[in-house]
Amino acid sequence: MTLMSVMQRRTFVTATLAAAAALASTSAVWAQNAAKIAVTDLAYAQQVSAYFEAATYQRSAQMSAQASASGSHSHGRYGGSGGYSGNQSMQASEQASGTYVSGRYSYIEQRELGAYTNDIKGALLRGTAFRLVQGKGFDAGAPQPSKAEQVLNQVKGGKMATPVRQPQVGDIIARIKKGEFNGADYVLFGVVSHIDFSDALSPLQGTSSATLQYGLNLLADFSLINTRSYEIKAAFSAQGAGNDTKILSNRGDIAPPNRAKVMRETSQSLAQSVYQQLTDQLGYSDPNLSRGVRQQQMPMPMPLQGGQPSYAPAPQPEQVIILR
Repeated sequence: MTLMSVMQRRTFVTATLAAAAALASTSAVWAQNAAKIAVTDLAYAQQVSAYFEAATYQRSAQMSAQASASGSHSHGRYGGSGGYSGNQSMQASEQASGTYVSGRYSYIEQRELGAYTNDIKGALLRGTAFRLVQGKGFDAGAPQPSKAEQVLNQVKGGKMATPVRQPQVGDIIARIKKGEFNGADYVLFGVVSHIDFSDALSPLQGTSSATLQYGLNLLADFSLINTRSYEIKAAFSAQGAGNDTKILSNRGDIAPPNRAKVMRETSQSLAQSVYQQLTDQLGYSDPNLSRGVRQQQMPMPMPLQGGQPSYAPAPQPEQVIILR
């Protein structure tokens, strides 16, 4: 090794250590003032149809009766004779009233999915310096009377009940103002736009077996919102998918799908998509927030070649497909 190579190596090592120390110091200062983010459960709204019956009935009856009678007699051709007289009375009264209403009605059910967000939180904890804040769950408001109760009240009172406006799970601004995310600088808000399960049975050509594929696909829209200015720092759609494949013979094997595995894969793939798109957009929308994203680990440098360090290519993961 020549003297020039030794000096180049020392210079490179010194510069690398100095840059690492400066980066560590900057990161430590930034971490003290790191942004606080609340990750909401995925908002979900669906139309629900239900059947209802409402009935009320009243009945009363009254009856009274009264009767009297007298007879007659005779004592022969030369005897005396008598007469017959009588009276009777009857009263009856009946009242009846009834109401019967039935039918179907539709309403929008609003709720939050309690799953699919823990992996997103874990990805942010591993890959960023942000601090996560636990927000409150969605408050759907006071319980409302059922459709049957509303109809009965309308029949009895003769007035249409005024509908009470309920909180909307998708109104994130109202939820922020309500205080559901106190202490958070930003809210990562997700809304489910599509979710479906698939269950397909496919024969294997040349065999008497078949594959049973059970899968889940989830698509959600996300927004990173400033809780003070309501400015949107990032907006994207992310997809998660999971599946479980089993091989069945012609003997009618029963193989229940592993739903836990499918949900776990869906949650993990969704989290990876959210993290990649969020960190990528922060680099364009807010350089200060992008500083909170930890840099990917660089590969180890190889020996100097021609005075410049060279890096070994990062190993690629081997793709393996397993049928279970």
